[in-house]
Amino acid sequence: MSRINPVALDSDMTLEEVKKIINEETGVLLYFSGQHCNVCHALRPKFKETFDEHFPLIRQLYLDVESHPDIAAHFNVFSIPTMIVFLQGKEFAREGRAVSMLQLRENLLRPYSIMTEG
Repeated sequence: MSRINPVALDSDMTLEEVKKIINEETGVLLYFSGQHCNVCHALRPKFKETFDEHFPLIRQLYLDVESHPDIAAHFNVFSIPTMIVFLQGKEFAREGRAVSMLQLRENLLRPYSIMTEG
């Protein structure tokens, strides 16, 4: 089984740059994880696969909370993994440890298709 290498934030990316991306992109996935979080490492490839396949226009950012505590704090991330989806600059979905990929996909399909029509 090949390992999926997720998109990662540059270590020098700032909170302001993350906010700018959220406001400029059609959609953004922020995935907060940690180096020692086994659940985070297990879910990350599933998120990447789901978003690559069903939501290719949603930009994926994977953040290590230890490297980016200011960004995690700004988005009120108190546990990992935490996933936040922004659509047109607004928070649309937030999930934690017990996430149903099927339910998340179903919740995002309609608004995503409306936003990306044309």
